[in-house]
Amino acid sequence: MSAYFETPLPTAFVGKLIEITKGYSSLVVKSDCGKVVGFGFMHAYHPASSLRRTAELTYFIAPEHNRQGLGGMLLRKLIESAQEDGIDNLVASVSSENAESLHFHKKFGFVERGRLKEVGKKFGKDFDIVTMQRKI
Repeated sequence: MSAYFETPLPTAFVGKLIEITKGYSSLVVKSDCGKVVGFGFMHAYHPASSLRRTAELTYFIAPEHNRQGLGGMLLRKLIESAQEDGIDNLVASVSSENAESLHFHKKFGFVERGRLKEVGKKFGKDFDIVTMQRKI
């Protein structure tokens, strides 16, 4: 249960992603043969200019490409880009059911800062949203 969506997203959703990432870094991960196998981007945590120093991260690596170091490489590049852009606070929202992602974030210095209990339901199972933060 790594992603919140229960069904594949329509192609039009890509336009929405492009819109929310304007002014922030985004990256695409390709396999050796050039196939897109993942992506990552930052977007505003909140629209208030006083919170511009904080960005929320979103990323995805295709399951068949997990455990190859791609997620870590992607996250390191996003952190580097954040620093260049004057962002010193990163936030990630993770499903409580995604133990691998929670572990991954902790490994990269993220700390759990909050939990919204039973706000989601996927495939008939309730889950929490865990907010994780890393100061950079």
